[in-house]
Amino acid sequence: MSFYVVVPARYASTRLPGKPLADLAGKPMVARAAERCQLSEADSVYVATDDQRIADALEGLVSVVMTRDNHPSGTDRLQEVAVSLGLADDDIIVNVQGDEPLIPAAVINQVARNLAANPDCQMATLCEPIEHSEDVFNPNVVKVVFDDNGKALYFSRAPIPWHRDAFADGARDTSGGQWWRHIGIYAYRVAFLHRYVTWAPAALEKLESLEQLRAMANGESIHIAPSCEPVPGGIDTPQDLQRVQALLAAK
Repeated sequence: MSFYVVVPARYASTRLPGKPLADLAGKPMVARAAERCQLSEADSVYVATDDQRIADALEGLVSVVMTRDNHPSGTDRLQEVAVSLGLADDDIIVNVQGDEPLIPAAVINQVARNLAANPDCQMATLCEPIEHSEDVFNPNVVKVVFDDNGKALYFSRAPIPWHRDAFADGARDTSGGQWWRHIGIYAYRVAFLHRYVTWAPAALEKLESLEQLRAMANGESIHIAPSCEPVPGGIDTPQDLQRVQALLAAK
């Protein structure tokens, strides 16, 4: 099986400016993420950025594709990369976030294989069980529900599914069900990316601020499966950065 990995990296970040270049044990965060990707079975790994500072920091470490600075989403940026590289419609691209410096290579291989094995799906992604009840009700933790064939039914920041009895009268008893956290890694077919960029943002996408809902609103199927290994949380805040810095220092 053949696939490519692209790591989108924007310098701008509301909560953590310059995040891709944040130091993690002597290397920029995005370099750490790219190194994890290079351990996968991908044919090639690229970082996609619109900022020369990021490109300069990665010189000699990983291939960089410069992109426009006005993309509304990371998916749009990936489509520009696919065009720049001249990829075929049936090629598979895996999108790994640049703020995931600890992502296991095995899950990158997994999501690519899952898409290749499900030709009726245009996207594939992963999930993991939610272990703490507070995460079910945390809007920053994206939940997903899916059918018995591994196709996503919906993604939401709300606590889905809603346990009618256990959540009645403000109760938050999650002992009687199973909830799944969406892991933000995606595999795409290139032809799908070309279609995606022609669609206007969907109403549900804008409400939830979840761009995968644009694909579902346009009738595209998304394959989803539990990840084969635990995926450490990404870096969104200064506290997350300190946590990962401490973890790497301990190693």
